[in-house]
Amino acid sequence: MKSDVEMKVYTLDEGESWQLFSKNVGDIVNLEQIHPLAKEIARECDGLPLAIIVIVPSMRGKTRVELWEDALKSLRMSEPHRKVVEDKVYKVIKWSFYSLESQDIQRSKHVNKKRGDIQSCFLYCSLYPAAIPIDDLIHCWWAVGILGEHDTYEEAYNWGITLIESLNDACFLEANKMKIVRARVVNCVKMHDVIRDVDGWIASTFGDENISIFQAGIGLTEISRIKISPSVKRISFISNEIECLPNCFTKCPKATSLLLQDNYHLKKITHEFFLAFPALRVLNLSKTGIREMPSSINSLCQLRTLILQHCSELRELPTVANLHNLQVLDCGDTELRCLPQGMENLTNLKLLNMSHSCLGATSFDEISSLHNLTHLSIRVDSSSSFNRDCTWMTRLIAFLIEVGEPSIDVSPYNKSKRAINVYNCENFSDGELSGMLQFASDLYLLRCNMGLRKLIAYNTFNGLKLLKIERCSCSFVPVEGGSGQFDPLPNLEYLSLHFVDNL
Repeated sequence: MKSDVEMKVYTLDEGESWQLFSKNVGDIVNLEQIHPLAKEIARECDGLPLAIIVIVPSMRGKTRVELWEDALKSLRMSEPHRKVVEDKVYKVIKWSFYSLESQDIQRSKHVNKKRGDIQSCFLYCSLYPAAIPIDDLIHCWWAVGILGEHDTYEEAYNWGITLIESLNDACFLEANKMKIVRARVVNCVKMHDVIRDVDGWIASTFGDENISIFQAGIGLTEISRIKISPSVKRISFISNEIECLPNCFTKCPKATSLLLQDNYHLKKITHEFFLAFPALRVLNLSKTGIREMPSSINSLCQLRTLILQHCSELRELPTVANLHNLQVLDCGDTELRCLPQGMENLTNLKLLNMSHSCLGATSFDEISSLHNLTHLSIRVDSSSSFNRDCTWMTRLIAFLIEVGEPSIDVSPYNKSKRAINVYNCENFSDGELSGMLQFASDLYLLRCNMGLRKLIAYNTFNGLKLLKIERCSCSFVPVEGGSGQFDPLPNLEYLSLHFVDNL
């Protein structure tokens, strides 16, 4: 872990341990029958602040003596992984982990549909060496089935956020923010090093579904010599220095997750490599140097989530016609210039992210045929074809459509989930964008001389709530033959004008 100043954190004496424990659990520790048990539990934490903080959420609000007796017995029976000072905390974290099960059942008892397993969600976090982007984590949870059954992407995502908050409340995760390119900030969670060690230890003994290979952040340059069991379910080679994925790799017929992100030196993936993972549901190759994907990716028929964010050398994808089960395709910040062939076959796709790439002259016909798509982020060339009939957009819960290439890095304020950004466009024919704008809440224009005057004059944008215009030349004066409305933007709540000529 990196820090500005390193300090040695000493263990607490018995009095300090009790003060920290009782202050966080509350007055319940002073009840006559609970007080001696609470003192013993605090003593079992052996003066380690992390152990105390981890166990507190599991005991807060517990008034039954039996629960305190059971907690104390469980703590005393737990055995640490290895005999070093830090491992005194293992038994506490292990006990708190098993207490998650009862909390999960209590939260879900009034819910009819299966809601997923909070313990499995926690164990999945052991595959990551550092900060974990929340979106990526939820997409992976959903893909491997540990979020339970949900009818929509929105439901699955919201439940994922709920589970993350529960893990935060239990002190297993903590909020963190990670800066990415173009000054954008990604919301992340992180896990204390000791908790991650215990997480990996528990995962190794928790059942077949959690058999994992964790070889992250250790400087690997190649993986052909790594011993892998054919029964492995999850593989993590995150944050290494891998340069090439081998022809010959151990067959992993049960593997559902393969995490290879943050391998900046990875340039080549052989055709045979993906053939070793026929049951793969999650593939993450973000922040790698790959220039192309082998056609064998089309053989991953069980794939649910494919993440290729920030692959700055990636210019083309092979056909994806056989990926019928794909739900999330995330290719933001790549050099892709066109959608892959076979997109029309992705009938289960819920989320498509092509933001901060530029797909060139694109027709929206392929996208409009994706009837289950509800979340779309895409950047297209200004010469793209914009069909006036955009009724397909009624299916979208959230979208960000960017038109043109910004000459500067921009991160415009988009208050809503339904935004259109237009950059450096000299002109649009009348009504060319109006079909899409009917469904937008936000419109951002940068360096556009596109006849906004006519666009507004001949249309009504009842849904538009935010309009931001920067470095443009436009006029709002009514034009002859226009609608004559004095208020073409009746529901506008926010108007921002910067360096606008000819007002």
